[in-house]
Amino acid sequence: MLAIVLVLAGSLVTSALGAVFVVVWARVSNTPWSDLGYVRPKSWLRTVALAIPFGAALKLVVKALVMPLFGAPAINPTYHYLAGNPGALPLMLAGVIIGAGFGEETVFRAYMFERLRKLFGSGAPATALIVLFTSTVFSLAHFHDQGLAGSEQAAITGIVFGTIFALTNQIWPVMIAHAAFDVTAVAIIYWDVESTVAHLIFK
Repeated sequence: MLAIVLVLAGSLVTSALGAVFVVVWARVSNTPWSDLGYVRPKSWLRTVALAIPFGAALKLVVKALVMPLFGAPAINPTYHYLAGNPGALPLMLAGVIIGAGFGEETVFRAYMFERLRKLFGSGAPATALIVLFTSTVFSLAHFHDQGLAGSEQAAITGIVFGTIFALTNQIWPVMIAHAAFDVTAVAIIYWDVESTVAHLIFK
């Protein structure tokens, strides 16, 4: 219980810190890395070649098709300061690749799935419950800085990434896809085409 509290508390500070706590917990508890989904892909090249375009495409589909159906604003006000701001770009890109790709996936998928599987088992009903629960927690974690629209988007991506992880039990493809999703988000904000993408289908 103490480990869970520390991991979640660390994640409230920064997801990367939560991930560090997970790594420490795994070493101390002798938890096999494979239980957390840290399984070497059969082909790194194939994994990267599939995960990057999937993550980028998912972001564009969510932005252009899904979020407008929820009535989300075309512009993300929290991160609009990135538009045409090269000075803010390096730190933000590092944050989304390390913090989101590595940090959030380690905490919300790898760690939480491992803990909840120990509690509920790994059958189909339990797995569905775990995907929904972790997606809800992931969604709530985005509310404080991105509001309702950010929580809705996080719920959608949490379900997608959680389902992929549940089916494959491999964290690397999900990490890479998540990083690509967020890098694409940063790119469309930086190039100030966020509103254009948001109105591609619904004018």
